[in-house]
Parts: sequence; C-alpha cells; structure tokens
Amino acid sequence: MTMHSHPYPHRLSNTVIGYLNLVTLLASIPIIGAGLWLAHGSAATCESALQAPLLAIGFIVLLVSLAGFIGACYHVTWALWLYLLAMLLLVVALLGITVFGVAVTAGGGGRQVPGRPYQEFRIRDYSAWLQKRAQVDRYWRPALACVVGSGACPRIAAWTPMDYLQHSLTPIQSGCCKPPTSCTYNQAGVPVEAQDEDCYRWNNAPGILCYQCDSCKAGVLEQVRRDWHNITILNVMVLVALIAIYSCGCCAFRNARRAEYPYGVNRMSKMNPRWDYFWSRWWNGQREQLY
Repeated sequence: MTMHSHPYPHRLSNTVIGYLNLVTLLASIPIIGAGLWLAHGSAATCESALQAPLLAIGFIVLLVSLAGFIGACYHVTWALWLYLLAMLLLVVALLGITVFGVAVTAGGGGRQVPGRPYQEFRIRDYSAWLQKRAQVDRYWRPALACVVGSGACPRIAAWTPMDYLQHSLTPIQSGCCKPPTSCTYNQAGVPVEAQDEDCYRWNNAPGILCYQCDSCKAGVLEQVRRDWHNITILNVMVLVALIAIYSCGCCAFRNARRAEYPYGVNRMSKMNPRWDYFWSRWWNGQREQLY
C-alpha cells in the first residue's frame, strides 16, 4: 500500500510565510505610529497630507500580516483564505495605482533655458487630469500652502543675477520664486510689452512672488511627476515581493488543507512536525508548571 507523504520542502512554505508575516506585522507598528503622530502633532500641511495614507497602509499591513501569521503557524485554513484574498486585492490595487500614476504623469518635463543651468516648465505640457487638479482652488490651495511652508523661495531671495547664471533651481523655485526668464520689465517693474500672463502676475513682495502663476503650478506638477516616478519604482519592487509572498501563501494554504484532511494515519506529520511544534511543546510545558 502506497503511503502519501508530506515532504519537508512543502512545510518550508509555512516557515517562510510565518516569519515574513511576523516581520511585516512588526514593521506596521512604526507606520501606524507615524500616522498617529502626524494626526495629533503640529505637523505642516505637507506632512499632514501623508496622515491618511500612512494609517491606511499601516492597518492593512497589520491585519493582512496577522491573518497570514496565524494561518501559517496553526494551519487555520479560513485565516489563510482571508490572507490570500487580501493579498490578491492588494496586488490588484497596487497594480492599478501604478498604472494610473504612470498614465497621468506621462507628460511634462522642463525646457532648458538658454544660457542658464535651470529649466522652466509649462502647465500645458502635463496631462489633462493634473492640469484640472492644479486649476481647481480646493486642490491648489493646500498645494500652495506646502510651497510657501517649504521655504523654497526664501532660500534664493538674496541671489544676485550672477547666481541665476551659475546655480540650478528646483522646479518649485524655477516656477514660483521668480518670473519667467523671457519677461522684460522697465525700471518701475512694469512689463514693457505684451508678454506671457505670468509676467503680469509676478510681484516682488515675499508673500506674492509668482505663487499664482501658471509656471508655479507647472513647477508643482513637475515635482509631483518626479516624486511619482520614484514611487513607481518602489511600487514595482513591492509588487514583486507581494507576488512572491502570495505564491508562498498558496503553498501554505495547500499544506493547511492537507493537515485538515490527511491521507490515512498521520504518521508523516509526526516525522515532520510543523515549524512551531517545538515552541508549542515548550509553552505547554511552562503552563503545566504554573498550575
């Protein structure tokens, strides 16, 4: 009579997924803590915008990791089923966010200013979705508060014309802290001829500058585009890791099902106990000593 066995390599998936989810479960604690600190602290507008995503990511990772850890350690089939479903939803959601981000940030990029080391940006070069967000006041107002609060313009307030010929500028500094390079003014600071609308919006007052210019909105969108490209690289790395963990979770789920419905006498399970077997024996021994 042929006995169906459960070789040790099949049990390895439970060990791997157990430890992986223990690490991610512990890692979710500082993520949640950072979100709570932003929620109750006196953080700037730019930082508080990260509050909701941090809390959401932290709690999702906590719950998913807890379900995977319990399911892998104790062969709880329903917990592993929920874990695999949540992992699948996470993979699909992250893939959708990544594709959407790439699509809406596909345009943009700066134009090199002749004779200058910096670039300037035009709002019409960006996707229609980003342009609409920049033109709507309820989206632009908190973004402008971030620009003002970042202190980007005060850092270059004392620059001389020679400094602009020698030093580069960030997208926000290029668009929000100075008028477009093509603008020409008379001694009274008035544009001398018909020019770009941003030339008329510019003002030397530290609280005005070019904060309401289209070039400022373009500079903010360029910064968003660059940041999102960095996030896309991270998203791809996370997707690869999630798919690998999901595959390992499928193996653990199969092992849990086999443990519930073994073939014949469970002799091979005694020969190859679960990875938490010895820890459980030690814990039960300690409890017996207490009582």
